[in-house]
Amino acid sequence: MYCAAVLDVFSRRIVGWSIDDNMRTELVTDALGMAILRRKPLDDGSTVLHSDHGSQFTSWAFGRRLVDAGIVPSMGSIGDCYDNSMMESFWGTMQLELLDSRKWATRAELATGIFEWIECWYNPIRRHSSIAMLSPVEFEARHTSPDQDH
Repeated sequence: MYCAAVLDVFSRRIVGWSIDDNMRTELVTDALGMAILRRKPLDDGSTVLHSDHGSQFTSWAFGRRLVDAGIVPSMGSIGDCYDNSMMESFWGTMQLELLDSRKWATRAELATGIFEWIECWYNPIRRHSSIAMLSPVEFEARHTSPDQDH
């Protein structure tokens, strides 16, 4: 089972994610699609999506989805673990708090667990030291005006 996620660097909120039984391009384009629907980025080049050099992120379909949404692609240096440190931290947290917490009987059970962990725990409740010990949802609520779609 594979999971792809799009993390908002400002709030640490997971704004898009996808789960599949393979690591093909659809996995990341689906996560990106969710992020685009939730955030509605402006088509002015002000939104940047940073990724590693995985084949899914260098695919034509993923690149086309970015261009169509007006999102600027960014890729880190090859072999530089610090370029994706926020995302790596997220995966490490998921591993520790969710994946290693129990045995998962089925893929469906694991998929439900990932959904609940992201949408019911990580985004709305889990506090982060890097954002004043607030949850991503609470941090965004305090730092965005009511007329913004975020």
